[in-house]
Amino acid sequence: MNDGPDLVADGVVARLRDWGVRRVFGYAGDGIDPLLAALHRAGGDPELVTARHEEMTAFMAAGHAKVTGEVGVCLSTQGPGAIHLLAGLYDAKLDRKPVVAIVGQVVSTALGSGYLQEVDLHTLFKDVCGQYLQTVLSPEQLPLVLDNAFRTALDTSSPTCVIVPHDVQKAKLPEQTPHAHGVVATSTAMSRPHVVPRAADLDRAVEVLTAGSRPAILVGQGAYGAEAELVALAERLGAGVTASLLGKPVLDESLPYHCGVMGHLGTTASAELMRGCDTLLVVGSNDPWTEFYPAPGQARTVQVDIAARNIGTKTPVEVGLTGDARDTLAALRDRLAAHDAAPADPGWRDRVERAVRRWHDIREQRAAEQPGNGQLNPQQVVHALSAVLPDDSTVSVDVGSCTYWYARFLRLPPGVRGHVSGTLASMGCAMPTALAAKLAHPDRPVVVLAGDGAMQMNGLLELVTVARHWRSWKDPRFAVLVLHNRDLSEVSWEQREMEGDPRYPTSQEVPDFPYAGYAELLGLAAARIESAGQIEEVWRRALSADRPFLVEAVVDRDTPLLAPLQPDEKVEQMLAGIAQEPDGDSAAAALRRHRDHEA
Repeated sequence: MNDGPDLVADGVVARLRDWGVRRVFGYAGDGIDPLLAALHRAGGDPELVTARHEEMTAFMAAGHAKVTGEVGVCLSTQGPGAIHLLAGLYDAKLDRKPVVAIVGQVVSTALGSGYLQEVDLHTLFKDVCGQYLQTVLSPEQLPLVLDNAFRTALDTSSPTCVIVPHDVQKAKLPEQTPHAHGVVATSTAMSRPHVVPRAADLDRAVEVLTAGSRPAILVGQGAYGAEAELVALAERLGAGVTASLLGKPVLDESLPYHCGVMGHLGTTASAELMRGCDTLLVVGSNDPWTEFYPAPGQARTVQVDIAARNIGTKTPVEVGLTGDARDTLAALRDRLAAHDAAPADPGWRDRVERAVRRWHDIREQRAAEQPGNGQLNPQQVVHALSAVLPDDSTVSVDVGSCTYWYARFLRLPPGVRGHVSGTLASMGCAMPTALAAKLAHPDRPVVVLAGDGAMQMNGLLELVTVARHWRSWKDPRFAVLVLHNRDLSEVSWEQREMEGDPRYPTSQEVPDFPYAGYAELLGLAAARIESAGQIEEVWRRALSADRPFLVEAVVDRDTPLLAPLQPDEKVEQMLAGIAQEPDGDSAAAALRRHRDHEA
């Protein structure tokens, strides 16, 4: 064994330490054997965290970036290992999180020969890691490439990729970078800019924001850290507030003018707000649900974003403010305080708050429903978590019907973050993100919300990872809710809504599986819920257990995923699809009830 960082592989590990990397999420393969040996020699600094599949390592790296704000690092071999990273890297790209992927490659002398596991990695990664993608061709090049990868990931909030062929990993690393022509010496120096809009743009924004009488604010993930400024602006303007899915945790949803999440999985109050406003302030959001924004020409819009390229990409914007959310909103707040214009018509705020109260009534009605088939109401299961969710917890949400129930029915305590694959919307994101959160903060409880489809996709495998690590966690609480309805519910409802087609059982059925029993086989705690009277008690057990706890809730697949305030023809199309199903009566009746709630 080598005593020091004298191979390129050792240099990679040492440079990761220089960048403050605490853990690397990886999966073994012969193309990275020298890197694995270097991590072994490093004695756990940084720590290697293995998953059960390379895809999960990339999701873990993206999850680490989401939870901590640091660069997430994933490691894989060439060929199939590299290919498996793509979904997690795209999640980081689309949700704008910094990740560095370190990928092995066949020996450089064999490149172009059709060698075993040879894949054109530059072509493979050129889109997802388009901001920076480079192969290390010589030992002298290593610091330059890694430094640029980290700086670019941080500066662009995106994934980057460093490819290291097997023979280069084993090459001797020079004691210091030569001072010579064609050799570039770099360092890990990094600085974040302080970005504020120009005064003239701020003045124009104030003119727009004070000209209307029905203002609204859309809050995205870019507004983290500006909570006080957002509340002050909402109060000064008399505005209603809504949030993107990624922005849901930013502000306390118990505020009387907070309309909840916007979009297809959002609330009736949010839909009313966006339909009624004449002025819109978008803060740190690039939410893709364009049909839920104000109609073109309806509302004069100001957008605040740290990235100028996001301004005006989802809705027409009159004034764009490129800058840090907190400082930009503070400048707007101060200008508004000095402005002699009165706040919005108080009747608008009253209208917004009535819409919020109506939504709360709808939410309670829907959560209280009991399906006639003896199965649980999934909305009730998630809604009940609100009362017992710890104030220091992290919530990781998968993609599917559980995302809707999270958006609408889970009230997060102030300061609690919720994480989801917000833009890629990739199933299977919850368990790896939750593991990354728990490894980053082992003293905090974690809650996972997932459907049975996502659990069978990869969640069951990552329960093995949970079983492997939990004894080392300071706080062992790691609660996993599996909504067991034997159906890919979101797609079933999309088949009806988008196409007017019936649910296609062959594509939609999820095989039955004993989730609680499987968790117990792994040495975890578990409970299967089949009656509403069990829900609260099982949640309390799960969040006070001395080990990870899986909650298997047997829920109704026919609970509608009805977007708020849809036109009659859209609902009729859904009903037409259901009418073609031999067992569709329950789904049709539930859909009509939920439509009646909105009336």
